[in-house]
Amino acid sequence: MPLLRGIARTAVIAGTATAVSNRVSRRQANRWAAQDAPDQEYAEPAPQREAPAAAEPDMYEQLKKLAELKDAGVLTEEEFAAQKAKILNT
Repeated sequence: MPLLRGIARTAVIAGTATAVSNRVSRRQANRWAAQDAPDQEYAEPAPQREAPAAAEPDMYEQLKKLAELKDAGVLTEEEFAAQKAKILNT
């Protein structure tokens, strides 16, 4: 029985030591990250590129709404064709 008690005690001590070590490591890593953060604040941001197809989704949405209006009977075929031509020509 004393052997089992000694093994259990060793396991508890080892587990506690591992938990404390991991906690200390995380805390230190957080401190280092906090120290590095102000340096990143003054770094020049990378230039942002414009999205070349920004108007396309809007055009598709407009055409979709027109088609829904035509299907609902709100627009005639001629009105639909005229509005569609306006959207596609812009």
